[in-house]
Amino acid sequence: MQLPKELKNAISALPATEKDKLIFRLLKKDPTLANRLLFELVSNHTVEEEREKIKDNIKKKVAVFNEYWYSPGTFMMDIRYLTGEINEHVAVTKDKYGEAWLNLFMLNQMLAMHNERIISTDYDRAEKLCIYIIAKTFKVLIAIHKLHEDYFIDFSDRLKLLGNQINSNTYLTKTALKHGLDIKWLTDGQIPHDIEQIHKDIRAKRLLK
Repeated sequence: MQLPKELKNAISALPATEKDKLIFRLLKKDPTLANRLLFELVSNHTVEEEREKIKDNIKKKVAVFNEYWYSPGTFMMDIRYLTGEINEHVAVTKDKYGEAWLNLFMLNQMLAMHNERIISTDYDRAEKLCIYIIAKTFKVLIAIHKLHEDYFIDFSDRLKLLGNQINSNTYLTKTALKHGLDIKWLTDGQIPHDIEQIHKDIRAKRLLK
């Protein structure tokens, strides 16, 4: 939403105390913005330190999730929960590098714990989860591609690990093939320059859904 010039001028003309009251009222309704200002204006932690906290939290949560495996559906809920924490971190710190790195780390951690469990159930029950994982993988590739190319080497080993974990799961390889993900992009560390357009074209075919 773009604020009208008249509203901007009216806010600028408010007395300082009125502005403070207005800001505090708005921050109570927007915890993410409040946390961003807390990080930018008050915290002495770096983006890298905050990223490390999220990484450690992912490792702890994955270990807990491992004790409570119920079904592919609960696994997908767990991934969504961790994705929400990563998204909150990115919104607060504007850590675009961390967005790619943490999501890739999370997928590898979750598959390391649950890959065998996924293929121990029927494909019909696991298909929705498999589509979600392949869709998440696409988003990781796009996020990495948006970074400066000098950073790509940081991701090569973990991309290869993810590719190998997908290759070792017949359900995921089947889903990747059906939904247009070339696993060699991961194992060879070669993300297509037009990965975003590839993703859009696949979505236009009503895949990855």
